[in-house]
Amino acid sequence: MIVVRAQRAVVDGTERPAAVLVAGERIEAVLPVDLPVEAAEEVVLADDEVLLPGLVDTHVHVNEPGRTEWEGFATATRAAAAGGVTTIVDMPLNALPPTVDVAALQTKRAAAAGQCAVDVGFWGGAVPGNAGELAALHAEGVFGVKCFLLDSGVPEFPPLSVDDLVTACTAVAAHGGLLIAHAEDGELVRAAAGRRYADFVASRPPEAEDGAIATLLRVARETGARVHVVHLSAASALPRLAAARAEGLPVTVETCPHYLALTAEEVPDGDTRFKCCPPVREAANRDALWQGLADGVIDMVVSDHSPSPPALKHLETGDFGTAWGGIASLQVGLPVVWTEARRRGHGLADVVRWMAERPAALVGLPHKGRIAAGGDADLVVFAPDAPFAVGDLHHRHPVTPYAGRELAGVVRRTWLRGRPVDATPRGRLLRREGASRSPGKPLS
Repeated sequence: MIVVRAQRAVVDGTERPAAVLVAGERIEAVLPVDLPVEAAEEVVLADDEVLLPGLVDTHVHVNEPGRTEWEGFATATRAAAAGGVTTIVDMPLNALPPTVDVAALQTKRAAAAGQCAVDVGFWGGAVPGNAGELAALHAEGVFGVKCFLLDSGVPEFPPLSVDDLVTACTAVAAHGGLLIAHAEDGELVRAAAGRRYADFVASRPPEAEDGAIATLLRVARETGARVHVVHLSAASALPRLAAARAEGLPVTVETCPHYLALTAEEVPDGDTRFKCCPPVREAANRDALWQGLADGVIDMVVSDHSPSPPALKHLETGDFGTAWGGIASLQVGLPVVWTEARRRGHGLADVVRWMAERPAALVGLPHKGRIAAGGDADLVVFAPDAPFAVGDLHHRHPVTPYAGRELAGVVRRTWLRGRPVDATPRGRLLRREGASRSPGKPLS
């Protein structure tokens, strides 16, 4: 038995003193901070530290097997733990083979086995022609299936047409699953080339997101499928999403640290470290995304960690048209979001709701993402006022737009299921568990 005492802990949506009693891998009880407890070990947090639940990041591209030179389970999960993330869910593309059937899922699990510093779950993939595989993937424990509504950037994971989307959503609705979508309309996206960031942003206008989201919502309405919009960039889609939520459609929405912290105005021409799809947009758009979070239209914040070797970023030419689109941020997502959140008057309880509780709810992991009796003892010691500059990272490649950026908030210690994360990989491979939330209800 271990007791962790903190004058500041995020529990039940508030920040308060607490003593967390840990028995084995689970939280036994959350008690008054000064209550005497018989325990084999006592951990007392420093005055400048806050106890948080381990974060849950449901949007991570690990890329192993097949593109392990981009990232792998060992490096990605070490980076996650260093950033206070104790559960990740791996995306189905960029690895080879993509996770579009049970055989590929088994290959992915075999590659991950014995390497993971944190717990890891998996998304399946919905591509043209594999609707018959989606029920089997669901039965094998994927947390849902990911699709693209335009070119994904890798040939082995083609996009769904509108007819394909209807077919996939019909299949997902039949087994009570979840479809998550990269929502951009390829008809409204044009090729971009050159070093000017403004040209790249203009090539992927907000209307491309708006149109694809409208299509996704229409198909959800027709089929009854539960759907989720990944990495929302365009704040112009928020009214449509709010109306869909009010209508009772089973739709949830995520955004990412880069859309909340970066702005198009600050991206230097030729600095392809900032390239992602959809793009980082203007400061006014960033402000509107923050308002969407505050209003509850956006449910959660996850990394969309999408690393690549430096050569694929084409840093030497600075060509936004040819560079790989993806931002590596798994290790620094918490301080990136916290630095901007506190500037806007949000507290750590808000950040925990966005980055731990709601992602866990999205994928049906009731034992993750909160400090509560019966939950997994995934705990993070966070010093919210400690400054640091982004330097060494555990990602396989250090290419990130946050390099050298001054941030607030240092992760000093991470526990996975009751034990400090160390050099021994103790992460488990997770399967979907528990009942899905009721359609149309907000995540809680």
